[in-house]
Amino acid sequence: MAKPVPEPIAPASADPTLALAMTHWLAHLRAERRLSPKTLEAYARDLRQFLDFLCGHWGEHVTLARFAAIEAVDIRAFLAMRRAEDIASRSLMRALAGLRSFGRFLEREGRGRVGALSAIRAPKVGKSLPKPIGMTAAKRFTDADERAGETREQWILARDAAVMALLYGSGLRISEALALKRRDVPKPGEGDVLIVTGKGNKTRMVPVLKNVLQLVQDYVATCPHPLPPGGPVFVGARGGPLSPRIIQLAMERMRGALGLPDSATPHALRHSFATHLLSRGGDLRAIQELLGHASLSTTQIYTGIDSERLLEVYRQAHPRG
Repeated sequence: MAKPVPEPIAPASADPTLALAMTHWLAHLRAERRLSPKTLEAYARDLRQFLDFLCGHWGEHVTLARFAAIEAVDIRAFLAMRRAEDIASRSLMRALAGLRSFGRFLEREGRGRVGALSAIRAPKVGKSLPKPIGMTAAKRFTDADERAGETREQWILARDAAVMALLYGSGLRISEALALKRRDVPKPGEGDVLIVTGKGNKTRMVPVLKNVLQLVQDYVATCPHPLPPGGPVFVGARGGPLSPRIIQLAMERMRGALGLPDSATPHALRHSFATHLLSRGGDLRAIQELLGHASLSTTQIYTGIDSERLLEVYRQAHPRG
């Protein structure tokens, strides 16, 4: 049975043939690439805006043949117009990615090659980093009593507090904390380090505070599900793997109660770990090792310190003999 032909989307700026090609492209992305509805909506909106721009730019409807013959100057003019409307670089980068995707689709379908799209450099996107959470507020995230009014089981509140304590107390990524096995976490008084597996499957040794280990132990003692040595130490409400989203939601609820901004996320606790160590004179190289960063430059950006502070730490720490 032949597949039904989707109804064309018909922006006023495009002729019917081009509009139908757009519809087939979106159907391909939905069925073959399995893109999310929001991404599909954004791609469709970006392409319609581009066609509207070209229609006004050229003073005529955009045909399939004319679209395939667009020049780099046309694309740059569109991006410049969008930037003048205060559109962020990340949105411009997404728009260009969508246009390139449509161009590749047309080429695969034998509808022409839009060579100009590959000649345009993507806008530079600055690294957005989470703002650190103040020391007092960060500690409150690790206190299960802060959520005493919630209608959740006590062991779940203890679990979430223990996870957040590891993020702030040891600078773990949330994925690293949730990947810990029961045998990886010593009992209080029986050890003070964690062996963590980070990005690239690289392991590193991270110190852990006794009070953080106590929070983990408090959770383990009240957890109603079996926690075998080789299984994850943190589990979900039904005993299965704990999703990072659960911790994110817990922080969303808490930051509202604490009057904190949306930037107070699980990753911000890790960011706070590094920032607070630096503010107390911590060595940048040591912090790099604790965070599991491959290069010092990553740590410099991550912690938000300026070049002068980096040079100061370098001059103090470098063994010049």
